[in-house]
This record gives sequence, C-alpha cells and structure tokens, in this order.
Amino acid sequence: MEPLANKIRPKNLESFVGQGHLVGEYKPLKVAIEQKHLFSFILWGPPGVGKTTLARIYANALNAEMYELSAVSAGKDDIRKIVEDRQPTLRPKVLFLDEIHRFNKAQQDFLLPFVESGRLTLIGATTENPSFEVIPALLSRCRVFTLNELPTQDMEKIIQQTGIKMKKDAKEWLANMANGDARQAITMIENTIKLYSKVTVETLKDTLQSKFLRYDKQGEEHYNTISAFIKSMRASQPDAALYYLARMIDSGEDPKFIARRMVIFASEDIGLAQPTALVVANEVFRACETIGLPECQINLAHGVTYLCLCKKDRSAYYAYFKALEDVKKFGNLPIPLKIRNAPTKLMDELGYGTGYEKYDKESYLPEKIKGKKYLKRE
Repeated sequence: MEPLANKIRPKNLESFVGQGHLVGEYKPLKVAIEQKHLFSFILWGPPGVGKTTLARIYANALNAEMYELSAVSAGKDDIRKIVEDRQPTLRPKVLFLDEIHRFNKAQQDFLLPFVESGRLTLIGATTENPSFEVIPALLSRCRVFTLNELPTQDMEKIIQQTGIKMKKDAKEWLANMANGDARQAITMIENTIKLYSKVTVETLKDTLQSKFLRYDKQGEEHYNTISAFIKSMRASQPDAALYYLARMIDSGEDPKFIARRMVIFASEDIGLAQPTALVVANEVFRACETIGLPECQINLAHGVTYLCLCKKDRSAYYAYFKALEDVKKFGNLPIPLKIRNAPTKLMDELGYGTGYEKYDKESYLPEKIKGKKYLKRE
C-alpha cells in the first residue's frame, strides 16, 4: 500500500509548501524550473522539508529521464547502468542521489566525469554540510541550495493537505511535535488513523509511544540521540555518552557525523581547560575517515571517554560570540593606527604602525569598544 506521504506529494510548485527563499517569485529554483535551466545542484537541509519533492518537480518540468538512487545502497555499477543505457532519447538524464554524503571519495570520483561531461545531471540530497561530505571537484560543478526547517504555519498547511479531519489543538500539537519535518507529521497521521481511526491529541500521543513507529535514523530519533550524546559528554558522564554512542553506531549512523560533533564539542565545551582535546577529537575524526567501521567504533569510544573526563571551559566559545555581537552592532570600527600595516611611505607618514611595541599592554581594540573584556575564564 502506497504511503500517505507519497500519495499527497506535490507534483508542481503550485501545490508545494515552504522554502519560499528558493521557490518564491523570482527565486532561483522557481526560475530554473520555469525557464527549464539544466544544471547540477545539491539540496542541503534537514529531513522532511521537500528535497525529494523539489528534485522530482524539477526533473518533470524539464521532461527529463529521472533515475533515483540512495547512496546508502547504490554503488558504481548502478551509475554505470544509467550512463550506459543506450535507449534512443533526446531527454536529459537526471540522477537524484539521496544521502549523497554516504558516497565515499572513490564513488564520487567515479561519478565526477559523467557530471562534468553533461552525460548526467546530478541532483544530490543531503542532511550534512556538503562542504565536508562532497569532494571539491564535484561540489564545484554543483550549485548548493539550502532548505530550512518548515515553520509551524507551513506544517499546518501540509497537515491540511492530507485531507484527514482533526481539531485545531491536534493540528497544532502535531506541527510542534514534528519539529519542521513534514514527512514525520504525515507518517504520524497515517499511523494514528491505522491504530485509532481518528486523530486527536490523545491518539497522537499514544501513537508516538507505540512501537508501531519504526526507528528512522534521519528523523526525530536521530536528533534526539545526538543531543543526548552531546549533553552526556558535557555533564562528564562517560557511561551515558558511551551508551548513546553505541546506540547511534548500532542504528547505522555515519561515524564521521559523530566524530564531527566531537571535534566541535572539543572547542565549544572543553576549550582552554584542555587544549589537547581538539587534537584528540581531530585524530578520532581522521581515524573514522581512514579506517571506517567496524574498527573505528573503538577509536570513537576512546575519544568519547577522553572528552567526557576532560575539564570543561566554554569561555573561548562565549568570548567569540560576544565579540561577534559587537561586530554586528558597530560594524567595521576604525582599527588603531599603531597596529595597522604600513606597506607604503605615505601610510608610514600618516602614522600607520607608529608606536607599536611587541608586548604593549594598551588595548588594541577600536577606540569605541576599548574597555571591552570578552574572555572570562570559567
């Protein structure tokens, strides 16, 4: 039986909800679809915000032959079959590669010449930052469009499209629970109808607790688990952190995704208390890249335990964002003359660099904020 999310999937931009910065009037994807521009691009955003739907709308508008693959299960042979398909046609070939971040470097290298030559037009979809996960040569041949979580008003419009009757309080509860993920909201409605025949706040809550819902490592459970993992490390609880690490690995989470969060954590939460934490976290990330599963789970466990046991100090993190606030508030304040570069005689005569001493105790901040102290050690 076809899932409800597929049944109500929009076939054109007129019925598509959300992502106005991409598909609103005169916005890039709308223009590309209306004017039938053929080019490769990557859709980057959280789950359930319209990546697959936009890819299909685009391919359909260009009357293209669309091939859909998931990088989780596809490989070089699947791409080779598409490219070598010799059936006579003048229609362009569009490859929609879901979870493109799961393709390793060798697989992306194999794909590159087909995209470069135009034999394939690539639409990649990813929940991960393409700058980290897509090789530079392939990334440079694709535009990147960033999709946002769907706001509550858009979620309510999509819930309305299901045609399932429910009271306003149930609609609002569901829109908030789904946290910007339309697919999750639609699946909740479908499962609730199967279990209870009607959708209310109470039946939605009962369905959420039911084992009827399958674990989706790209959905809410994915974000809940990584959140619990980070908070366990922050609280210096290695047992809890190792449990959530094991849970993520067992569910098929990408070890590089976990290691990347550890690198961020090392600077954000440990910082100046143990500067070598960043070195350890980077080496764990490197191990995940070069060794891979199953062995790299040992490296992850080692790194997680180390980060948990480190003292914590967020002062550098806080200091930077306080400085950033002043940058945004005051703009480009004049830099003191004594610390400016003086590459020409005229600049030297104007006083650039004059009075500078290597170990000066006078503040080098711009005059307007000279007394500011951003860094406060914890």
